[in-house]
Amino acid sequence: MNGLNPALSPVSVPPGQATSQQEVRCAVRFPLALPVVLSAGAEELVAFTRNVSASGALFELPDPMAAGLEIRFSLRMPGSVLGTPHDILVHCLGRVVRCSLSESQYLVGATIDEYKFAEQ
Repeated sequence: MNGLNPALSPVSVPPGQATSQQEVRCAVRFPLALPVVLSAGAEELVAFTRNVSASGALFELPDPMAAGLEIRFSLRMPGSVLGTPHDILVHCLGRVVRCSLSESQYLVGATIDEYKFAEQ
């Protein structure tokens, strides 16, 4: 599902370091602050999204996550954003592609490799 050229994929940047590499986006991002619980193995972390697209999400977390880590999360997408009469719960499987420190929060970028709409 991810059609990005690996040579153009975003790179993890150590906290406090900037990169001059331009980030490649393959989908429109919507600025949504949604509560989410990220599951990585047996560990669960409470987070908020900063933005969401069809192919990924940016999360705000109190602790860092390693690039390459497989994660699971569910998002309750607002009907007003989707153009539906009610909110839709979406279960996602993805992986962390980058993590950087921004002020007091870590920003974790992740792909959405698979998703499934929950039964209503």
